[in-house]
Amino acid sequence: MALAAAGADVAVAARSKADLEETGRAVEGAGARTLVVPTDVASYAEVEALMARTIAALGRLDIVVNNAGVARVAPLVEVSPDDWRFMLEVNLTGVFNGCRAAGPHLIAQRGGKVVNIASVLGAVGLPGYAVYSATKGGVIALTRTLGVEWARHNVQVNAIAPGWFATEMTDEAFADPRTNERLTRDIPARRIGQPSEIGPLAVYLASSAADFVTGQTIFLDGGHSAA
Repeated sequence: MALAAAGADVAVAARSKADLEETGRAVEGAGARTLVVPTDVASYAEVEALMARTIAALGRLDIVVNNAGVARVAPLVEVSPDDWRFMLEVNLTGVFNGCRAAGPHLIAQRGGKVVNIASVLGAVGLPGYAVYSATKGGVIALTRTLGVEWARHNVQVNAIAPGWFATEMTDEAFADPRTNERLTRDIPARRIGQPSEIGPLAVYLASSAADFVTGQTIFLDGGHSAA
C-alpha cells in the first residue's frame, strides 16, 4: 500500500488467492495498477513466471520486495526435519528465488531495487526460534553479499529487519499478557510496531534517495537489537 501510494504499480504474490485479491482491490483504490498472481515462493518456476507476468502486464520491473515468511516455534529438539525444510524453503529459498528470477531483468536494464525482509531474530537469540532465526540470518548474509555483487550493475539490494510487530503471526502471542510483557520488556521503546511503520522505510529503499545504499540491513525494532 505504501508503494502504491508513492506511485508504483504493484504485483502482489502469495499462496492465498482471497487475501491477494483483497490487497489488489486496496491497491487499485489507491490509484495504482495491480496484478494478482497466486504464487508459492518456494517454487522457482512459479517465481520466475511471476516476474515474467509482471513485466508483461505492467510494462517493466523496477522493485522486488521479498517478504514471504513462516515460523514454527518450538525448542530445536522438537523441530522435525520437515519443519526445518518448510521454514528454509519459504524464508530463505524464497528470497533466493525472488532475487535470482528478478536479477537478469534488473541487470539488463542497469537499475533496480531489491528489498528483502529479514528479522531482528536474525541477529538476536530467542529460545524456540532457532530455525526461524537461522533462515533470517541467512537473508541478512545474502543481502550483504548480493548488494556487493550487483552494485556495479546499479542494482541496490537491502533488507529491513523488523522487530516485534502487530501482525496475524504475532496476534496470539501478544494477546497473552505474560508473553506480551516478556517480549515487550526487551524493546527499549516499550511497545511493538505497527505495519504502517514499515511502509515508509520500504518506499525509501525502493526510491532514488537510496541509490547509494546497498548491502545493508536496517533494524526497525524499537531499539531491540541495540539493547
